[in-house]
Amino acid sequence: MRKTYYTLLFFIGIMVTSCSSDHIVLVKNGKTNYEIVHLGSASENQYKSAEKLQSYLQKISGAKLELVDESSQTLGKNKIYIGTIKEEELTPHQIRIRTENDNVSIAGGSDMATNNAVYEFLEKFLDCKWYAPNAEEIPSLTTISLDPIDFSYIPEITTRTVHSKLFYENPEFADQLKVTYEAFPTYVPSARVHTFHKFMPEEVFYQSHPEYYALREGKRLPTQLCLTNEKVLEIVKDSVSALFDRHPDALVISVSQDDNQQYCQCPNCNKIDVAEGSPAGTMIHFVNKVARAFPDKTISTLAYQHTRKPPKIKPEENVLITLCSIECDRSGPISEKCTDFADDLKNWGKLTNNIRIWDYTTQFTNFLAPFPNIKTLKPNIELFRDNNAKWVFEQHSHNPSELFELRSYITAKLLWNPNLNFEELLEQFTNGYYHEAGPFVKSYVDLIHSKLSEDDDFFLFLYGDPSEAFNSYLSPEMLDEYSRLFEQAESAVASKSEILKRVKMARMGVDYARLEASRKNLSENYSLTLSDENGIESINPKVALLLDNFSNTAKENNITLMNEMGFTVKEYGSNYISALEMAKKPNKAKGKKVISITNPTKYADENPMVLTDGALGGSSFYANWLGYVGTDMEVIVDLEELQHISSISMAFLQVTNHVVFFPTSVTYYGSQDNKNFIPLGSVKNLKPLTKTSKINEINYFDQKFSPTEVRYVKVVAEAEKTPYWHHYAGLPSWVFADEIIID
Repeated sequence: MRKTYYTLLFFIGIMVTSCSSDHIVLVKNGKTNYEIVHLGSASENQYKSAEKLQSYLQKISGAKLELVDESSQTLGKNKIYIGTIKEEELTPHQIRIRTENDNVSIAGGSDMATNNAVYEFLEKFLDCKWYAPNAEEIPSLTTISLDPIDFSYIPEITTRTVHSKLFYENPEFADQLKVTYEAFPTYVPSARVHTFHKFMPEEVFYQSHPEYYALREGKRLPTQLCLTNEKVLEIVKDSVSALFDRHPDALVISVSQDDNQQYCQCPNCNKIDVAEGSPAGTMIHFVNKVARAFPDKTISTLAYQHTRKPPKIKPEENVLITLCSIECDRSGPISEKCTDFADDLKNWGKLTNNIRIWDYTTQFTNFLAPFPNIKTLKPNIELFRDNNAKWVFEQHSHNPSELFELRSYITAKLLWNPNLNFEELLEQFTNGYYHEAGPFVKSYVDLIHSKLSEDDDFFLFLYGDPSEAFNSYLSPEMLDEYSRLFEQAESAVASKSEILKRVKMARMGVDYARLEASRKNLSENYSLTLSDENGIESINPKVALLLDNFSNTAKENNITLMNEMGFTVKEYGSNYISALEMAKKPNKAKGKKVISITNPTKYADENPMVLTDGALGGSSFYANWLGYVGTDMEVIVDLEELQHISSISMAFLQVTNHVVFFPTSVTYYGSQDNKNFIPLGSVKNLKPLTKTSKINEINYFDQKFSPTEVRYVKVVAEAEKTPYWHHYAGLPSWVFADEIIID
């Protein structure tokens, strides 16, 4: 006991002396006179931090420093102290690294902070770098010396989450980059977001108590809850209580709207929303009542879409506002391109200091598409930091997406320190992760961002599609240039199989864009088929090879998903092959005039000629699909002369979470005079819409019949009605159609 007391007094004494002017030598020629001392009654986590320091010092120098506690220190040896003594009074997130009298102190105000301090020491002062799991850069030194250090840091963003499986599946890598191991730390696992339907499932309550749900245009729909119904409040509080009882260690639960804007407009709810100046009014009134029932817990709710604008009422102190930036244009910083969100952030800050940011960093409809928003990450995180957001959740794709490792790395680094130099981070990563190919990958990143910046009118949307950019930063000319850069990158590391694999994965975004450009038949080099001198179409071998390389690279890297709707890489490949087969079929309708009897809306420039232009639609409704909302689709194709036909095929798209459904049936008609039409056949949807329907899918409605002489072909696709159980119940559904093939 006397020895421990003496050691502590000695250590406290040296902590208040001035730093030595001479550098200290931890290891010299592979030998060391240092040992690692974990202070006090070190927790298991702090002991592991000390072990990690021991391991990396041995990796660097070959010297293994002994790991001891205070009671077993060796007299005459210098010390690296791990942990915090009470007299230092560090804040929970603070780290401090000091050299004094030939000793080193690595301290944190909590177990987590101590772990952060160890990795900060290794990175900042010993030049260790971690780019991805199993991709680290550790110096090899026979001698480790340090200049005097007096470093203290308190991260301004205290809960840092990057929604990437690189961190969730590799906790050590998460520690190295100082982010959380999971998306919702300390939350009740089954109640993290969009919880109304979990607390009050429509299957249980809707038929017997429709008044519990939202009133929309005179009808109760189970899209949201009626937040002024006292019974609803009672049931939700009971549900919250039950979940906290089931998860006693959880500190946070989400009481939040479902993922739609069909909120209640009954007189009582509307009165509050009008008075509060926002539909967030009823939400905060409701959530405050829940929060008062659980004063020792945190009740999280969303400021999202219709609730994003703050009301007048202040949230209770234990209400966590999760403010979401889903609508924003990602082509530039939020402060410039999404000023409404920036204003909402500032105004929520006037009501509460308890704000969690839910930001978005990828294109959710096309994980693998080029998405040049990387240079907005720093100004956006600075905006959140400057407005006192202590908890930031950056929703990356979770699954691999374009430049996955690069995005994960840079986002994590900036969350830890928003003041870091972005260009230095980018160069550090590209050179460290891609080795000799790094300058070419960096040139690609710089070039694609530069091209986007030249297009002031381009809206870079989280739910967009590469096809939107084929007249902008993904033009055929730019796709050629990006490909050349990646060819140079691959050549630079051709003898390094593991690094070459990383480069091939990095170029998947460009290859995907090239495949989609070919689907659109953008140019002679970007087309699905080639024509011989007799006009016979055959599959373009360059496209076939590109698809094969894309699919193989995905398989080698265990990349399985194309988007958040569950559309797989395997399905993409199969659909693309189907598109190639369709494209080479004889088609009497190709290039022929199309007249739309019902009016298309918004997509494909509302031009019915998209149905015969030879370009085929992809998995997103932006990709060459003609859309009809709230009506059946009815079009007529003029073949220009009488022709014998015996088959018709047409493609339709389904994206159920966006109210895009397959038609219930498609009927084909023929006519010689555009007045008298005879039915040629009707195809029913063999995959009726249910709650378990595949979210994202393409289906061909094929019909064969006896040869018939016609000039005009009419297509009528009957729209599926939005069912009452759908989260967009009460809104009209969409029909999306593409190329009609007639033979």
